[in-house]
Amino acid sequence: MSISKHKEFARKEINCGVITVSDTRTGETDKSGKLMIELLKFHGHSIHNYQIVKDDQQQIKETIEDMSRDETVKAILINGGTGIAARDVTIESVTSLFDKEITGFGEFFRYLSYKEDIGSAAMLSRATAGIYMNKVIFVTPGSTGAVKIAMNKLILPELGHIIHEIEKDIIV
Repeated sequence: MSISKHKEFARKEINCGVITVSDTRTGETDKSGKLMIELLKFHGHSIHNYQIVKDDQQQIKETIEDMSRDETVKAILINGGTGIAARDVTIESVTSLFDKEITGFGEFFRYLSYKEDIGSAAMLSRATAGIYMNKVIFVTPGSTGAVKIAMNKLILPELGHIIHEIEKDIIV
């Protein structure tokens, strides 16, 4: 079956959760979280949960687990904490939960970041995606440039298709 045929079955509206990982951002200053929400809504998706959490492994994991237990949420988008500094623990928190990793997301994200945004500094990003409890989780850096690239070039074009692929073999 061709990829265009697969996308015919893609869900048009996805219920999402958004998490910003930051020690400094607030609801007023979280430009990247707001951008994710704006872009999701513009493309017909809905936001069922939005939270800002500290750069703390336990808090990040607990927030993901809580959102994952919500049967209405199908996708969780996380921004922040993907770098190589000691306090950047989002990747360690999230990947330990993955049932499956979507390695292509991080690879393509770094490529696009290199070509369109930050050049060789893209190698410092540990952006990733995977499946946990039949939800797709995307993890992007916290800059608005990174969020724009990830959302517009990778996440939004494939979100419905990914959810379809996750759910097509699930027996309810």
